[in-house]
Amino acid sequence: MMRSLVGFVLLVTGACLSVQPAAAQGFQVGYTDIGPTIGIGGIGSASVSFGGRFERGIKDLPSLGDGVLGIMVGVDYYSWSASQYKWSYIPIGATANYHFNIENEKIDPFLGLGLGYSIISCDWPGIGANLCSNSALYFIGRAGGRYFINPRLALYGDVGAGAATLNVGVTFKLQ
Repeated sequence: MMRSLVGFVLLVTGACLSVQPAAAQGFQVGYTDIGPTIGIGGIGSASVSFGGRFERGIKDLPSLGDGVLGIMVGVDYYSWSASQYKWSYIPIGATANYHFNIENEKIDPFLGLGLGYSIISCDWPGIGANLCSNSALYFIGRAGGRYFINPRLALYGDVGAGAATLNVGVTFKLQ
């Protein structure tokens, strides 16, 4: 599974690197991307999470420093176990991200706020085992950025609420 995921990412990355740069570069209204992430520094004993991000730039914000408002949806998966216990989490969240307007179009820093819903399940052989599965709403605070390798491919990173302390990955422009 992991080899297949890495192979797919390398294949798509290679294809995007060979594409000649198009007109504008950087995050702007209408920009849409999607990409896989790996989270490091998970919650509890979880060491790595796997997930993805999808974002679209929806509105220029001239009265707020000429930034761009983007809406991001993210989903992750992580689990851990100890002794006879096993937990798994699937946080799904949506954030409104403010993308700063800076001169260097290769760099896209942003801050985001939003809500998430975490699907939590666990397994243990004891009494009341069916009570351990739970789901909950949570607030998301996120800081992150992209570094555009070309107009269609960017390195991605974020810190904040979700499955991990730090998420890194790549994003691929859809339009």
